[in-house]
Amino acid sequence: MAAKYIVRARNVVKTYHTGGEAVRALNGMSFDVAAGELTVILGQSGSGKTTLLNAMGGMDTITSGDLYVGGVNLRKLNTPALTEYRRRNVGFVFQFYNLMPNLTALENVELATELSKHAYDPEKVLKSVGLGARMKHFPGQLSGGEQQRVSIARAIAKNPKILLCDEPTGALDYETGKVVLGILQEMCRKHKKTVIIVTHNAAIKDIADQVIYIKNGKCIRREHNPAPKSVKEIEW
Repeated sequence: MAAKYIVRARNVVKTYHTGGEAVRALNGMSFDVAAGELTVILGQSGSGKTTLLNAMGGMDTITSGDLYVGGVNLRKLNTPALTEYRRRNVGFVFQFYNLMPNLTALENVELATELSKHAYDPEKVLKSVGLGARMKHFPGQLSGGEQQRVSIARAIAKNPKILLCDEPTGALDYETGKVVLGILQEMCRKHKKTVIIVTHNAAIKDIADQVIYIKNGKCIRREHNPAPKSVKEIEW
């Protein structure tokens, strides 16, 4: 495997069986993601983008094909090995934050760092996303944008190989969404993290190094952007 690629998908298929019927959520997906790259996976609802993200994150298994992350073929891992893979290698950023409501912002981040042997300092990470003065607050005391920044800090603090972001601006207003995207772009540019964002928002593609277009569970086109825009330059 070429060392520069952190993700390689080859003819990935995911089939669900519902009501006696087989539904292919992923239908022969193939693509590569380079280490340290910001990739946007663009597709409408039902295109398979969240299923693909869950597969890369080890939260779901694929039916056939090969899906390598960091040189490991996830299809060949059993359940305990997938759990260990998630803990050590992946940071998740969800649309609706998924924070523990009875823990402060700092405690939410600290909880995640307990899963990693090479974690960053939780307080420093929260300060890096602009929450130095809010780390003792509970999620219910934070705005939506602040909660999403806690979610990003939680993902970053594990010091993962990849950050997987599922519609990270979907529950936010325009200005707050741009702040969140700016943090993710900075993580990629300044800290060399591999960031993968799945979205239906076509405007976001302009900040990416690579855009993967998916439809009906297939990769229909890939584009490499030689000059990605900063988040400040995009509008939607």
